[in-house]
Amino acid sequence: MTAPGTASDAAPPVALRSVVREYPGRRPSIFAPRTKLRAVDGVSLDVPRGRTLGIVGESGCGKSTLARMMVGLLPPTEGDILIGGRPVGAYQRRELSRLIQMVFQDPTGSLNPRRTVRRTLEAPLAALRGMNQAARGRRVEELMGLVGLRADFADRYPHEFSGGQSQRIGIARALAAEADILVLDEPVSALDVSVQAQVLALLQDLQRRLGLSYVFISHDLAVVDAVADEVAVMQRGRIVEFGVPDTIFTKPSHAYTRELLASHPGQHKV
Repeated sequence: MTAPGTASDAAPPVALRSVVREYPGRRPSIFAPRTKLRAVDGVSLDVPRGRTLGIVGESGCGKSTLARMMVGLLPPTEGDILIGGRPVGAYQRRELSRLIQMVFQDPTGSLNPRRTVRRTLEAPLAALRGMNQAARGRRVEELMGLVGLRADFADRYPHEFSGGQSQRIGIARALAAEADILVLDEPVSALDVSVQAQVLALLQDLQRRLGLSYVFISHDLAVVDAVADEVAVMQRGRIVEFGVPDTIFTKPSHAYTRELLASHPGQHKV
């Protein structure tokens, strides 16, 4: 048995079983019932421990909705999302936050402009880890070092940082909870190509050092090819193809995957 608030080591970090998410749609007429829009339609996936699952697809395919359900920001309409073998809904919010965290697309917009970096990083240390002020100070310095920033930068405000530095702070905030699973929703799409490479290298280094499991969501085929151990291709809420990057990006079997590759010339190995 798994103790309450803990995850089972035997179970995959994240498991999705026939997950559906519906939203209210339009009424065909004033007297007709409202239709339903399926943003996620029967998705089943496992996230390997200590590895990276890439989810790729065009905007509006359901990737971000899936990400928000994984971290408990949205409930599934149907199906199960299991974190460490337990349904997301079985966790208290604080318990779940210790296991899985999200890194958002907009590095600057996701940070509170009125808070110093120190206050931003100390918030989860106090709320989720119960650290006193001295312990929080030491941990903030460690976190800044982990993401390659100087410790004294912690007393600056978000507007004083570049996009790449801001995303490093976003990663540090996710690490503050000591979660083993990070859901990365388009984490480098707002960055210049050279900065993207630096952030991706940081994520891979952190994964090796800390044994993290990643769900890496992106529309950028080259980025997913570079970081993912397994790739799921998503179209209109469904997974239409799944496999290792070398197969997905050189010998795609689904027409939609081939269309994606054709629409991004130079971003893949074909």
